[in-house]
Amino acid sequence: MEKISFLNPEFFWLFLLIPIAIAWLWWKNKEQTATLKISSVKGFKGSKSILAKLKPHLSGLRILSLCFLIIALARPRTVDISNQTKTTKGIDIVMAIDLSSSMLAKDLKPNRMEALKEVATNFVDGRPNDRIGVVVYAGEAYTKTPVTSDKAIVKQAISDIKFDNVLQDGTGIGMGLTTAINRLKESKAKSKIIILLTDGVNNSGFIEPETASEIAKEYGIKVYTIGIGTNGMAEFPYDYAPNGRDFLYKMLPVEIDQELMKTIAKNTGGKYFRANNNSKLESIYNEINKLETTEIEELKYYDYDEKYRLFVIIAGILLLIEIALRNTIFKSFI
Repeated sequence: MEKISFLNPEFFWLFLLIPIAIAWLWWKNKEQTATLKISSVKGFKGSKSILAKLKPHLSGLRILSLCFLIIALARPRTVDISNQTKTTKGIDIVMAIDLSSSMLAKDLKPNRMEALKEVATNFVDGRPNDRIGVVVYAGEAYTKTPVTSDKAIVKQAISDIKFDNVLQDGTGIGMGLTTAINRLKESKAKSKIIILLTDGVNNSGFIEPETASEIAKEYGIKVYTIGIGTNGMAEFPYDYAPNGRDFLYKMLPVEIDQELMKTIAKNTGGKYFRANNNSKLESIYNEINKLETTEIEELKYYDYDEKYRLFVIIAGILLLIEIALRNTIFKSFI
């Protein structure tokens, strides 16, 4: 059912005049009624005609007409509101994810890679108005999916991330960062950011991370860096099990080049974070989500359907009926 609103509800105060109008019409009708005093009415006994009984109620049509006019003055109407959102400041984001074997370390549950995939997927869900791409790197780097607004493709790309022999093992931070830059350098977005995650020390690739950060700065790309891994020792894979599928694990020290991560973030206007457990990793992505907000303009369209005409028509019909009756059927009655 459509909701009716009133543009000028102050006119409803006029209903306070209705009792006065009723009293005035009653007094006027009484003044117009002639009286005759006689000694006996026995000769006039008989039932009143129906017209004589109805005539005093003709004024009620006028009162009803006045009520409908008051409602019409209050301007009843229904409104249909439609919303449309417009992104006024879009953000292009590339997530550069370390895919080295050390990402299988079990200091995060069930391991670093699976913990990251879950958090990264939630991050994508929280950015409905931005374009996102995914780059993976180890000793080399490649684009998992280019920057796109299709979140289903991005989430599928994240879900498919796994350690394999496609990439040379190692940690080429400069390679991963440069590949991410290539995905953003031609972007026309108002803001461009890279979320660079690693769990180790740069030991591969032919591009230095510091050089890559300078390139990012030249293109106006902000880099948020995340070092993932606990403090101290963690279970790392060191070889394949006899079945050729599973890994053998042993306790090894966690080494993350935090100074390098801080330098990259500082050079590009970003920020460095350290994720030493699952909840910390999640809170980091939530913080980045809050730091990089997208400006959204919401447009509302109001479609009004005026209803006062119906009340004016009803008031006019009632008034015409009263006038017609007074000047036809009830004309001979005093």
